[in-house]
Amino acid sequence: MPLDPPQRRQLRARAHALKPVVQVGDAGLSEPLLAEAARALDDHGLIKVRLPALERVARAEMAAALCAALGAEEVQAIGRVRVLWRAPPRKRRARGRRAGGGSHS
Repeated sequence: MPLDPPQRRQLRARAHALKPVVQVGDAGLSEPLLAEAARALDDHGLIKVRLPALERVARAEMAAALCAALGAEEVQAIGRVRVLWRAPPRKRRARGRRAGGGSHS
């Protein structure tokens, strides 16, 4: 589902203070990189990714491929940095009670 302008504006504001947590290197969009980016999106929902110093069109294509592979949306592009967002996965409900399930005082 594409982001509407108010959602995009809110996500850009939240991303302002973030630092890139994933950096695409010489190996490009490798399986380990995609796994790390997916983990970061699962944990945070909103991340910054630093792309290599390629031509503008090549960076845009790489960002599009990254979003497609991760099921994410590009919120913002500033030079070599892309802000990506993916809705958080639904939390699994805990089954049963914790061991020693009484109340703690």
